[in-house]
Amino acid sequence: MKYMEFGVSDKPTIILLHGGGLSWWSLEGVIEELQTQYHLVTPIIDGHGEDGETTFTSISDSASKLISYIDTYCNGKVFALGGLSIGAQIITEIISMRADIAEYAIIESALVYPIKGTTALTVPTFKLFYGLVKKRWFSKVQAKNLFVPSDMFEQYYQDSLNISKQSLINITISNGSYTVKKSVSDFKGKVLIIVGEKELGIMQKSAKALHGMISNSQLYIADKMGHGEISLVHSKEYLVLIKSFLFNDRRAI
Repeated sequence: MKYMEFGVSDKPTIILLHGGGLSWWSLEGVIEELQTQYHLVTPIIDGHGEDGETTFTSISDSASKLISYIDTYCNGKVFALGGLSIGAQIITEIISMRADIAEYAIIESALVYPIKGTTALTVPTFKLFYGLVKKRWFSKVQAKNLFVPSDMFEQYYQDSLNISKQSLINITISNGSYTVKKSVSDFKGKVLIIVGEKELGIMQKSAKALHGMISNSQLYIADKMGHGEISLVHSKEYLVLIKSFLFNDRRAI
């Protein structure tokens, strides 16, 4: 896991994790807005982007690596943690492991119910179709499904060329088999849970389950939006939302 840093190093730290198939560049709009007053860390999840040479193993492994980073460089606690999709699953895992690791957490489109048959279907499917990942036309289809903005497509495509078959298999299995721990309810900070109105039913179910488990949480359903669409495509609306959540009582921005 590699770490990109922006902003003012002695200011409160906000750590933001990208979604599957993406990298830190998908957060550029958020970085640009917040970096003047905060220390921003945007880790590159194993197997993605500039860290494509490192094989992704599991959500729990990624969570442990990020906790180690926070302990080493942030004195064991940060102002806020946020993530999208598999990044949100990693954040969910972190706050279930360490109840006092952050004041705030933002969980966008996190799947917390296992999908039956994920392991049985994933391995043979990727063995047959891994070559498609390297095709530009296939990447365009995937980018559209992931709501990658058109001006980010080239970066998305170049990154897709670097991801290994084993990382893809492990990411898909980890994403589809993740189960949230009951200890997530012990988290002491405030949590914003985001899900798109047009997302699959299991995603809606996941968001509502997390909201029910975490007493100090807010649930936001992004009107007429799909998986990750609010942060990737409507970053201004996303920024208004998270600023209201993070800074409402501070008037920091």
